[in-house]
Amino acid sequence: MKPIRILIIDDHSLFRSGVKQVLQRQKGFEVVGEADDGLEGVKRAIQLKPDVVLLDLQMSGTGGLEALRLIKEDIPETQVVMLTVSENAEDLLETLRAGASGYLLKNIDMEFLLESIQRAARGESVMSPQIAQKLADSLRKPHQANVAVAEINLGKLSPREREIIVMLASGASNKEIALVLILSESTIKIHVQSILRKLNLSKRVQAAVYAVEHGLT
Repeated sequence: MKPIRILIIDDHSLFRSGVKQVLQRQKGFEVVGEADDGLEGVKRAIQLKPDVVLLDLQMSGTGGLEALRLIKEDIPETQVVMLTVSENAEDLLETLRAGASGYLLKNIDMEFLLESIQRAARGESVMSPQIAQKLADSLRKPHQANVAVAEINLGKLSPREREIIVMLASGASNKEIALVLILSESTIKIHVQSILRKLNLSKRVQAAVYAVEHGLT
């Protein structure tokens, strides 16, 4: 199998160097480039067309959010995973809406990072467990008024799809959902695609955010 080609964009050289060294020691990962600011990162991403970009959110000059938007506009097939210290739920929501495939905190261990990169390269969504919980806690109560609207849209979903979207909101992977519901992963994937189509969404993480925002968890 071809290695996953990775571009690292982060203005902290020590952190960037550390991540690069770890990835270079792992089979199946190739760091094809790095950049220390958002604008240079966008240029390198367009030039190199990596499979996955690890992108810091808060950088001097062109920030991570603007860089994300530019990357997704020019090379939408590239998966962008935010790697940040920010635990702010609004930062998370903005990056997901802009097309990020994931949101990871910099305090994660390397094993989780490697797994997340692999999942992102497959087109899956990834998120640090603690930030997912913070998102749920911050959004659940303010959006209770939208439950009625959510129920109207939920009417489009089958009972099985309703079960699955709630599990998506908890951060469960296709494999974990399949184990709980005693179904194959391919069947779960079909259900997730159906949920996205019915709710006019493009990513599973958007379905998870939708469920949390509308008080379905």
